[in-house]
Amino acid sequence: MEEKGEGIDWHHAEQCSKVVCETGEESGLERSIDWKQGLAIAVGVPLLILPSIGYFAGWLWSAAIIVWGLSVFQGFMQNLAYGELATTFPKASGLPGFAQNVFKTRDYKGKYDKSKLIGGFSAWSYWFAWNPVLAIFAILVGFYLHSLFPSLAATFSEYQLSLAAGIVIFGGLILINYRGVSSGALVGYILAALAFVPLIIIALAPYVTGDFVLANITSSWLPTEWVWDLNSILILLGIFAMAQWSACAWETAAIYGPEYKNPGSDVPKALFTCGAICLLAYVIVQTTVTGVLGIDGIANAPIDPMLPVAQASLGDIGSTIAIVMLIAAMVLIIQTAYLGSARAMHSMAVEGNLPRAFGKVNSHGTPVLAMVVIGIFNLALISMGTPTAILAASAIGYVCANGISLFAYVKAKADPHLAGLDRPFKAPTGWKNVALMFGLFNIPLCLIGIIYLNSIEGSWFSTGVGILVLGLYIPMWYYSQHENHVAKRAEPQIT
Repeated sequence: MEEKGEGIDWHHAEQCSKVVCETGEESGLERSIDWKQGLAIAVGVPLLILPSIGYFAGWLWSAAIIVWGLSVFQGFMQNLAYGELATTFPKASGLPGFAQNVFKTRDYKGKYDKSKLIGGFSAWSYWFAWNPVLAIFAILVGFYLHSLFPSLAATFSEYQLSLAAGIVIFGGLILINYRGVSSGALVGYILAALAFVPLIIIALAPYVTGDFVLANITSSWLPTEWVWDLNSILILLGIFAMAQWSACAWETAAIYGPEYKNPGSDVPKALFTCGAICLLAYVIVQTTVTGVLGIDGIANAPIDPMLPVAQASLGDIGSTIAIVMLIAAMVLIIQTAYLGSARAMHSMAVEGNLPRAFGKVNSHGTPVLAMVVIGIFNLALISMGTPTAILAASAIGYVCANGISLFAYVKAKADPHLAGLDRPFKAPTGWKNVALMFGLFNIPLCLIGIIYLNSIEGSWFSTGVGILVLGLYIPMWYYSQHENHVAKRAEPQIT
């Protein structure tokens, strides 16, 4: 039986889940999950606040709380557009699939469709946005293990523990998800429980124990030297670029579009339920940390401020238990990123924007080769050492992915043919203008901001890594187009 919105027309014929659609080879992704399973995988997104708590407080003091709230609000504005695109293109894998479906020339017969380059670059930017989450949280796991267990610290360095954590976690997740995304959802249910019990306890316990001091917030809204000039505005734009990497990332619930049983209803449910959770989590966590530690206290624990918060309200034994559970929770967000970035690679290969090998899946519909490549790439990223340095590079990709995807929404509403496609879920009337505004906020404003912020931090290396990884896409795209052209020419011609 056909699903709503999947009638036989050029749109659904072209955007179907097939490896390089022109070849007619099926992708192998299976519709095996419902919205609750998709939510279980995506619900790790609130943990993305962890690497930025101290960094944001260092720049903005208590005003970081407001930035998180505004960034989640930005996520709702953007994700209303993405929710509509998800049901317009029900077989597309989230942001990577949306942009690739919109930015391609209909019935193109040549070798290099430059429109596909735009959509493919957006998907590659998205891949780079999610991919380093694996390395960032492997580093945090290593840092917590080194801080909590003296016996480990006496034997291994933080880098060695992070590398070992990466190997164990990445390898384990490949095995767990080998049998399909529904297996990952089962692990997601378990880890989600482990994640939110300690996060809620650590975030709320100080209000009960009396360790939360409101004056720590109200007396330090912005740094004393803060001046509302161009320099401050550019810094703020850079902070927003990094904040949306975390606070808007719940759009990942839409990336499983080809695997939802009923994408027309499952996608919006998973998407906005996750958004509501994020709105509460981001504001409460930053508020609690600031209220308990104060700005000076956060400055003394910029990478792991949750540890002294837990120790203050729960004592040494309670905090150890809570942080160990939080480490388990980090596996959840690593899985969220792992599955999302693997499906981004798969989606690009399906559309002919990456080599065809990355479009191959095993008998259970899992893009194993993509997952192996991503794991190796992140083991190399761990050598960068500092989570915020990796995040700053990755945020450049996320800004590009969001900007282009929002422009794709505008094009999908303005193009006469695309505008007539069935949309089981629709954003409010006039949302094209809202999407355009936030698209321009991303590109060029946040893009300029994150590069400027990196420059004054002396972190040109982060900018260089971001530009290098994004730039690598160009030669790969040309190779992919050549590969597809050769494959089409080798096909038997029907006369």
